[in-house]
Amino acid sequence: MVSMQSDRQPVEHSVTSTATRGPCIKGSFRFRDARLHELMLAKGAAVAWRAAFLELGAIAAAGGADGDFAVGMHDERAGTFLAVDRFAVRTMCYRLVGDRLHFAERADTLAAIAPAAPLCQQALFDYLYFHAIPSPRTAFEGVNRLPAGHCAIHTNGELKVAAYWTPEFAEDTRLTLQDAGEEFRGLLRDAVRRRLNGERGACYLSGGTDSSTIAGMIGEAGGQPARSFSIGFDAEGYDEMAYARMAANRFNTEHHEYYVTPTDVVESLGHIATAYDQPFGNSSALPAYYCARMAAQHGVRHILAGDGGDELFGGNVRYAKQRVFGLYSHLPDLVRRGFLEPALLRSALGQLPLVRKAASYVQQASQPMPDRLDLYNLLTRIGVRDVLTPEFLQSVDTEAPMRHQRQVWNMPREAGELNRMLAFDWRYTLAESDLPKVSGTAQLAGIEVGFPMLDDALVRFSARLPRHFKLNGLKLRWFFKEALRGFLPEEILSKKKHGFGLPFGVWAVRHPPLARLAADAVQGLVKRRIVQEAFVRRLFGELLPAHPGYYGEMVWILAVLEHWLQHWEQRPRSAPAHHQDNCAH
Repeated sequence: MVSMQSDRQPVEHSVTSTATRGPCIKGSFRFRDARLHELMLAKGAAVAWRAAFLELGAIAAAGGADGDFAVGMHDERAGTFLAVDRFAVRTMCYRLVGDRLHFAERADTLAAIAPAAPLCQQALFDYLYFHAIPSPRTAFEGVNRLPAGHCAIHTNGELKVAAYWTPEFAEDTRLTLQDAGEEFRGLLRDAVRRRLNGERGACYLSGGTDSSTIAGMIGEAGGQPARSFSIGFDAEGYDEMAYARMAANRFNTEHHEYYVTPTDVVESLGHIATAYDQPFGNSSALPAYYCARMAAQHGVRHILAGDGGDELFGGNVRYAKQRVFGLYSHLPDLVRRGFLEPALLRSALGQLPLVRKAASYVQQASQPMPDRLDLYNLLTRIGVRDVLTPEFLQSVDTEAPMRHQRQVWNMPREAGELNRMLAFDWRYTLAESDLPKVSGTAQLAGIEVGFPMLDDALVRFSARLPRHFKLNGLKLRWFFKEALRGFLPEEILSKKKHGFGLPFGVWAVRHPPLARLAADAVQGLVKRRIVQEAFVRRLFGELLPAHPGYYGEMVWILAVLEHWLQHWEQRPRSAPAHHQDNCAH
């Protein structure tokens, strides 16, 4: 990608400046335009980006780069230009103060600029709903984050933010399994090779399909086995180390393991929570951090992750589940609205034990997408008004998250429901959750991370695949598994998806120090009059002991929020961000 000796040996190029109008360029990328590519090699990324911006305009300049990047630069004539890659692997935030647009990688850096930006109550509600704060909003009033695939230009006092890329799907029905499989394996091998930088590769290894594939491809693309790093848990139903070892043995990796304990959670929950520039509640961030830290301790400075395979090739269970619900729409309207819905949803019949499953199916299937997904939301299912105080709810718009999701759902043009679900997950599962989880914890451990599955060529390939290649009947990621059959161990191909899921709820019930830490943190939100005290008593006294795996997530996101709020309040007002941000302008 950038500062390359050849297209096959990219290295990260980072341009930073302490000048108030200097450029901020982060990432590993390349220009598709040969002239801009040569200009970058000869004079550097900043010169090439400036030329692209001035000659092509913001949208074409951002759209002409492949890879992961965040760009911020100012030109006295053309104004300020910002852009982030298609999945927001790299981040760029911005804030207007007077007539000047400030930009930085971190939102808290900009919030600290005088006058200090107050916390955004709506963002805190969004966090409790999504377990993250989806862009463009951040935790601070007036501070925004560029969404994935967006750019911005500020000129003559006017700020324009626009999408330079939206997912487009053009299914190629002529593709055969054999031809597509060969193309896919070649593209994936090239994507891994580009991210190895000519060095021996290292990777996270959960034992799942994606991470195991990356581990194997490192050996093929790099010429020597990978160094692999896995996390385990001493908790029934959570430990996947057996599959990680299976992949390590198949690909002869230099394998390393670490078992996370409840004591690790006690020691690191606050550390993880306050490392982010705003509240971030993905609980697998903690094991991801320990995995990255282990890699750093073994001398790794750049590691590869398998994120993206499920979302590009149809691997999440909800895709099959929603296909079943989609069958309901094919029934005649008279049957649906004239008989089934009145009988099962608006009468006592639907409450009968033998009929409840049918009523539940109709209730869910009768909702359009993406509204139907709200039925599975943790905050919604527990009850927004049962969890949060009336005082807090008066300051927020509880419908805002659904409007945000409808807007994202409608972004792809001419896409069927399955591909819309994939694109929806590209935004929420990847850009807003999984990628910040992996990138943020890797940065905290002092290493960089690359995502070969999200290579632009692979994304374009995925968009060409017929939908039945992704979800064949109810068979998840059918093509992906068939294309890698014989490459991956059969046991891994047939296993259920898991990853580095943290048994937080189980441990919070059994481990007294962790239970106290969690309870004390959640009580802080009661004192802030965000969460109802009656709900907290019920959460710890009834819900968590009965269903620790499910309600542990609620305890986690509440505890993380309180730790983050305490950190933000206690930080000296004159201090820089948690991590020094060398791209603040």
